[in-house]
Amino acid sequence: MPDDRVITFGEAIREGLIEALARDEAVFLMGEGIADPSSFWGTTAGVVERFGPDRVMEMPVAENGMTGVAIGAAMAGQRPVISLHRVEFALLAIEQIVNNAAKAHYLSNGYHKVPLVIRIVIGRGWGQGPEHAQSLESVFAHIPGLKVVMPTFASEAKGMLIAAIEDDNPVIFIEHRWLYNVAGHVPEGYYRQPLNGPKVAVKGRDVTIVASAYMTLEAVRAAKVLEDIGCSAEVIDLRVLRPLNLGPVYRSVQKTGRLVTVDTGWVQYGIGAEVVARVASECFEALKSPPLRLGPPDHPTPSSRGLIPGFYPDGDRIVQEVGKLLAIDPERLKAGRRTLAEQRRDLPIDTPDPFFKGPF
Repeated sequence: MPDDRVITFGEAIREGLIEALARDEAVFLMGEGIADPSSFWGTTAGVVERFGPDRVMEMPVAENGMTGVAIGAAMAGQRPVISLHRVEFALLAIEQIVNNAAKAHYLSNGYHKVPLVIRIVIGRGWGQGPEHAQSLESVFAHIPGLKVVMPTFASEAKGMLIAAIEDDNPVIFIEHRWLYNVAGHVPEGYYRQPLNGPKVAVKGRDVTIVASAYMTLEAVRAAKVLEDIGCSAEVIDLRVLRPLNLGPVYRSVQKTGRLVTVDTGWVQYGIGAEVVARVASECFEALKSPPLRLGPPDHPTPSSRGLIPGFYPDGDRIVQEVGKLLAIDPERLKAGRRTLAEQRRDLPIDTPDPFFKGPF
């Protein structure tokens, strides 16, 4: 649906929450910091003033209890949305999420529904370190009974959030913190976007790059540089990790013959591993070379700026690895990498790149 209005990913989340609250009185918000002046990266700014503390509830530091209350409310016909500042906070409620939210429908032979959305923030941030800058999406994507959504673009952040709130299943709605200020064209009003999986972000013919959330933007940047040096990369944004629909990925690999996955989380047992395994099972004969998986090294997330270089995959790493995969001339590859270096210039390594301001 075309719309020339440009707002940020964070503003789109806020609009989605407001639209859902205004449309359905069964929707309510719970979280730590949602009524705080920081307003959860601006996504809940002014919401408590508009809808009141009975529907926008500031909660104590008690994630397990809060999640249990929300599950009970969902089973009783409400549509709660929990907001958690860090994915690690969800670990304190993992038993509630895995054993209650994910299983109530199955254990009740379909009698109970759990229309619950849990907003979780992942990703890097200066000084957050091993306990507050992880990307644990594969933990939740492993669990039957949950839906796991990871939007990249602002219009989808709003539309998919509304769809998640309307869904009768528990949905883990994952937001990468480096996306909040990325702008895009977002329609006004109430609309949904189906939770139906991958979208081709960039069309190409030589290599398929599969990513999600912030890593999709790094892949898009890499694709632009690769195009300039003679390589056509197709970028696919997964968007939904569970249920995992890989039809568009299969079709792309059958066209390109090469697959690169880029994870926000660790490579071992990651989302990319599942994508590679399924591609190998479904279209092995189309592969011209072994699939390549990129992601952070198998090591706790560093806090120090001095340890960050090389830890997170980025556009430069994608360009390097695709260059090796396609045997691109080294001099052309160097030219592409110089372009990427010039884009960042003197920007600190733990600061989001201006390239990602959009609109996308």
